Amino acid sequence: MQEAIKKADVLIEALPYIRKFHRKIVVIKYGGSILGEEKIRRGVLEDIVFLSFMGLKPILVHGGGPNISERMRSTGKKTEFVEGMRVTDKETLKLVEEELEALNKVVVAEITQLGAKATGLNGKKRGLIKAEKKKAKVDLGRVGQITGVNIKILEEEFRASNILVVLPMAAGCDRKDYNVNADEVASAVSSALKAEKLVLLTDVKGIMRNPEDAHSFISTLTVEEAEDLIHDKVIQHGMIPKVKACIEALKDGVKKTHIIDARIPHALLLEIFTDKGIGTEIVK
Repeated sequence: MQEAIKKADVLIEALPYIRKFHRKIVVIKYGGSILGEEKIRRGVLEDIVFLSFMGLKPILVHGGGPNISERMRSTGKKTEFVEGMRVTDKETLKLVEEELEALNKVVVAEITQLGAKATGLNGKKRGLIKAEKKKAKVDLGRVGQITGVNIKILEEEFRASNILVVLPMAAGCDRKDYNVNADEVASAVSSALKAEKLVLLTDVKGIMRNPEDAHSFISTLTVEEAEDLIHDKVIQHGMIPKVKACIEALKDGVKKTHIIDARIPHALLLEIFTDKGIGTEIVK
């Protein structure tokens, strides 16, 4: 009986959040090595399906870096990164798209198995994501900088599906296709739709003042504080593009952004539907 009462208490705690976020858009970015771990992926997708059945409108943007790197290794093609961005020639772009589309089909199928209706979307098709060639110190090839998002397509697809699953490619004004960063796609989509939340799933607890000190975890940051931590090199390496994606989204009207550890069971639900949350939230 006590166990049942505890479960009821959890539901009651979630009620204000369910009411507050009903019909609101939540953009979730999921990628990296944790996307390839079946048990973690299943838990994340269960959470997303739950969000949908609770009346929220989830959009999942996924990457696929490890799968792409493995595919390139198997074909004998060299992988080169500059400032965290994969140098992408025409041949590499083809491999990138093939791997992303394969992952997209897996994710859509698994969501469907969980009882929700999902639609997979390739960012380059129908002009969903527009981009231009990204400017950098060296030529990155077919790597794009996002210039726009066609929200009409997303709104149309939401009328037919509960959950949208977007892969990070874009169509260029120069009629070329581009590989685009998944964090940037998630940020751009959330900004264009003025989403309630942008959630970036990672394989770390969140933002730490000192990566070696478990007690230095930061639960809440403002945009100004986050920018200072980047400037002071407290936030480094792969966390920088994630934090910058959050900052851009907040400046463009997204209400709240979150960086959370997908390895924690039901991390999404804990962050959205409980009083304390479990990750780092960045607010305006």
